[in-house]
Amino acid sequence: MSEPSLLLDGITHVYVTERGASLAVDDITFAIHPGEFVSLVGPSGCGKTTLLSIIAGLIKPTLGDIRVAGKEAGKPSPRIGYMLQQDYLFPWRTILDNVMLGLELHGKADDTRRKWILHLLDELGLLPVRDSYPHQLSGGMRQRAALVRTLATEPDLLLLDEPFSALDYQTRLQLEELILDILKAHKKTALLVTHDISEAVAMSDRVLVMERGPGRIRHEIRIPDPIRAAGPIEARELTGFHPLFHEIWRELEDPDRKEGRP
Repeated sequence: MSEPSLLLDGITHVYVTERGASLAVDDITFAIHPGEFVSLVGPSGCGKTTLLSIIAGLIKPTLGDIRVAGKEAGKPSPRIGYMLQQDYLFPWRTILDNVMLGLELHGKADDTRRKWILHLLDELGLLPVRDSYPHQLSGGMRQRAALVRTLATEPDLLLLDEPFSALDYQTRLQLEELILDILKAHKKTALLVTHDISEAVAMSDRVLVMERGPGRIRHEIRIPDPIRAAGPIEARELTGFHPLFHEIWRELEDPDRKEGRP
């Protein structure tokens, strides 16, 4: 098997404040392989976003090791793209200028990269609005622009922190389809944090269920091939979809439920 795109080994993090110490995540170990789409689900406060921040190099873990594409990680890097809930586009910059920003910061905004950006904008249906400003676009179009900005540096790994949560349901489904198609076409590896169980099942190869207090990986669910092969909208209509939904729901609803117990 190829080198994992992401390897977490014994990640533990303690937040220390004037009030004392709090164990946020404890002994998190898992790997994601090239081209995989994995989702993290769990109750609020279980440390999902903390874990993404650690992977992105924004927080140094108290214990444990992280490797991205076989190399030690631990600080922000163009190898890791991070897409947040909000698009955070600068209102005074055009869409093209916004998505070029990461390349500018890394000193790589040359003609070759600009052509790459224009290609991505075209793939995501944004080429006609490249000279528009964020306030002129819908929420879904702004999130598509945020995805182009994330892909611009050609990262090995994409971290997606509830990128669809602020959108209406129809736009969310459309964007799920579009983003998954783009990531598969470019053979990207992704880790999605979401509260939406349906979204996790419909988009993922695997779903990791976390428990709260402190955050630990409670259960791993592999999505069957027919659901993985379908698009996120079609997947929701397949026979095996709802049993998977309810399996994850039960894991989240009953924190004391043991493996194999009904």
